[in-house]
Amino acid sequence: MTRTVTLGLDVLERYTRFSLYNSPYPAHDDGCAIDLYPGTLRDGRTTWAPSPVSGTVLETRTVRAPPKPYAPEHDHLILIECDDSGPLEGLVTRVLHVDPIVEAGMTVEAGDSLGRLVRAGFFAPWVDNHLHVGFRTPEQHLHRATGSLPIELGLEVTPLEWDGTGTVVETGETYAVLDAPRHPDPGNGFVGIAADCGSVLDGGIPHYDGGGVLGQDSDRDRDNGDGGSRLNGESDVRLNGDRLGVSQGRTVTWDDVTVTVDDTPITGLSCFCARDDGFGAKLICPNRPFEVGSDVRVRVERTGNEDLESRDGGLE
Repeated sequence: MTRTVTLGLDVLERYTRFSLYNSPYPAHDDGCAIDLYPGTLRDGRTTWAPSPVSGTVLETRTVRAPPKPYAPEHDHLILIECDDSGPLEGLVTRVLHVDPIVEAGMTVEAGDSLGRLVRAGFFAPWVDNHLHVGFRTPEQHLHRATGSLPIELGLEVTPLEWDGTGTVVETGETYAVLDAPRHPDPGNGFVGIAADCGSVLDGGIPHYDGGGVLGQDSDRDRDNGDGGSRLNGESDVRLNGDRLGVSQGRTVTWDDVTVTVDDTPITGLSCFCARDDGFGAKLICPNRPFEVGSDVRVRVERTGNEDLESRDGGLE
């Protein structure tokens, strides 16, 4: 049986946001990697990279990244052998997107800075700085991009109901942020946008192929929201009655859908878990500008038209 890695508040409290699924890269398939966002993310350029674990640095190396006009074609991989105590005992932690100030043989404590966060070619333009983290056993291939162990959450994420409306409070060249849903107690506990079933949505809808629903029991049947149910852990996933896709356990494959704002298509909706006071729905819209103060309504609609906007694609 494949070992599962459980991450609790003792690890995640060092970060403002996290996501298991909000990425286009196969390393995140089925939630086998987690992106950790330190600091206040509204600047999008936080440079401090706190280590998620304590242990000994095994290796650092430079790796090739996809070519993008706004980012270098290289990234950095840090391998850390976890301390021999606690739930991560015996595992090796893989960290990407950090230009390391550590080197092989050094000991690090959880929370120590590993180096400077970098924006490599793995990032879409709307993605904030973060650490990409995965876990493997020493016997596994430590350099291959895929193959990390599944990650479970050892903490509750509060689902926030959202009716799809809000006021634009921030804009960038490729995104806009709404004032809703609001975190009820910023700084205390992680929250996320609730699907109709009560689970928290995680992922880029639909600009990445799939996403996740966090906080559900993947082994039981759930109500579809239309009075029906699906067996074998499958269930419809909906937001305000609009079907987003179908989940198998916690992993969701999006339907052929389009996110619209006031009936105009945009690239997508970014879903993640956060505990900061800047939390709100994030719209991915590189081809449509928004003005701060605008009141909008967001819907997810079925479509057969794939030629809506360029869906280049990470968080956010």
